Amino acid sequence: MLLARAGASVILLERGVRGADTLSTLALMRGGVLQLSRWGLVGDLIAAGTPPIRTTSFYYGDERVEIPIKARDGVDALLAPRRTVLDTVLGDAAQAAGADVAFRVRVRDLLRDRTGRVMGVVCESAGRTRSISSSVVVGADGVDSTVAARVGAMPYRVARNASAVIYRLIPGQMFEGYQWHYRPGANVGVIPTNHGETVVFAAAPQWRFMAELRRDLRAGFDAVVREVAPALADTIDSSASGAVHGFAGHRGFLRPAWGPGWALVGDAGYFKDPITAHGLTDALRDAGEVARAILAGTDAALARWQTVRDGLSMPLFGLTDEIASFSWDLTRLRALHRSLSEEMGREVAHLLHAEIDKGVRVATVPDRVRTLEYRE
Repeated sequence: MLLARAGASVILLERGVRGADTLSTLALMRGGVLQLSRWGLVGDLIAAGTPPIRTTSFYYGDERVEIPIKARDGVDALLAPRRTVLDTVLGDAAQAAGADVAFRVRVRDLLRDRTGRVMGVVCESAGRTRSISSSVVVGADGVDSTVAARVGAMPYRVARNASAVIYRLIPGQMFEGYQWHYRPGANVGVIPTNHGETVVFAAAPQWRFMAELRRDLRAGFDAVVREVAPALADTIDSSASGAVHGFAGHRGFLRPAWGPGWALVGDAGYFKDPITAHGLTDALRDAGEVARAILAGTDAALARWQTVRDGLSMPLFGLTDEIASFSWDLTRLRALHRSLSEEMGREVAHLLHAEIDKGVRVATVPDRVRTLEYRE
């Protein structure tokens, strides 16, 4: 979307269908909402039934700490749109900006020139293979990224811990604000989303999930919620037929963010444990950064982007890794959350000074970025 708005020729290859769902914690932090607001998309999300989140409540055992969401930096509420809504709004905005959008297309390999520089992709759709040449290939294709695998982008930092999460979508029951419940050894989150639905997740150490919780996800979910937040467990409609999904956990990592002719964004380049619900905000933050680097048209700009990404990400990564260890007591957890809040504030301060929304326009887009060639 950002590249197309700046005048670049862009093709978006999506292996799923328009409006497909994706397993996600959904919650956006201030930095993520700030990006969407600057891009003019918050109104579309609200119109699609995304409720404004105006409070965040932390429960340390039986103690509750409520934090109002203050209106500042162009953000007066947080949002947690369903991926069916967020992905559609972003994809439609990219298309409206002039990007070509193709669904049900899977990237199989990369094209390279004689020097090894990436020059496009080999993709497949409906049994037909096509090569598409371009000057930059951006892999936003998740933890198991095909682009990362093809360029050999191996992680240079890997987390020590991984939490396992059971997600349940509860229809017809809306809770007030974000809720984060903690007791030693487990965590429960409550995230209101579209159409009067709420995502509730139950997180625990990976070993517990493998040994106990995965046998019956619904029973495992109920057990963790009852253990961590008994009052919440009494509130949840146990008869509601919301879907239950398990995530066995995956250790976080940072991969190289770029190379000759390619870049990685979202979980493809940087993944951290979902226990701090910051992944979508990371992705939106880095989308603006990589777009600005690509529009600059040099490898040096992409290298600077990776430096910025790592500078913003490393502290958040380390804090998230310690929280995902479940080795804390509640006093230590409070300190970790204070540090997490400070780092998110630093992230927002950086975004407020970003230049992409101030307008790199078509006159400054290098010709090699604008060209796109299709080859059968």
